[in-house]
Amino acid sequence: MTDEQIVTLRGERELIDRAGHLFAGARREFLVAAADPMTWSAGVRTAFSAGLRPTTEPGGLRMRKLYTPHALPDARAERRLAKMAAGGAHIRICAAPLTQETIVLDRRIAILAGTPADGTRTYTVIRTPDIVAGVRSLIRAAWAASPDLADHLRRPPMELGAEARQILRMLGAGHTDESAARRLGMSLRTYRRRVAELMEALGATSRFQAGVLAGELEARR
Repeated sequence: MTDEQIVTLRGERELIDRAGHLFAGARREFLVAAADPMTWSAGVRTAFSAGLRPTTEPGGLRMRKLYTPHALPDARAERRLAKMAAGGAHIRICAAPLTQETIVLDRRIAILAGTPADGTRTYTVIRTPDIVAGVRSLIRAAWAASPDLADHLRRPPMELGAEARQILRMLGAGHTDESAARRLGMSLRTYRRRVAELMEALGATSRFQAGVLAGELEARR
């Protein structure tokens, strides 16, 4: 790969071919922020993790992974993250919404995964020091405010009140904001504020995801 400061790559194949060596070259810090671990296919995750040996020893590679509660939809997902943690990765769960996966390597390179367009995801590789430092500082701020995976799993499931469940039913049924607000006897402004508050509490990045997460919470009660 060239030494251009910002390069956009299209698709996983190009990412592996042109930037795969950057992952293998991480020596000090491998920092990840994502809604969940499934941004990339299993094959890409395997290719990028090969050769990485996270450790808690001084001078070794520190792997820090920040996810949202969306990464823990069921017991199987919990076991998957627990296995990652047992392998040396430090994992925390962030309540605030996170975008598609962002990775910072050794404080020198940032890789941002974009939203898929026409079935193809783009990946932006950034080497500009000021931008990399800014991305890293935002992730670290969220990291500092988030609980460890083990602490998060010990917390009781979030309790949804009657109003929250009604709002989620409106979202799940596909009602417009105007229709839902009218049915619930709320002003449109109040309804939209409640939806935004509920999404933030659930760590959801979309209304559809909020409905899915709420259903999972209800199933675990």
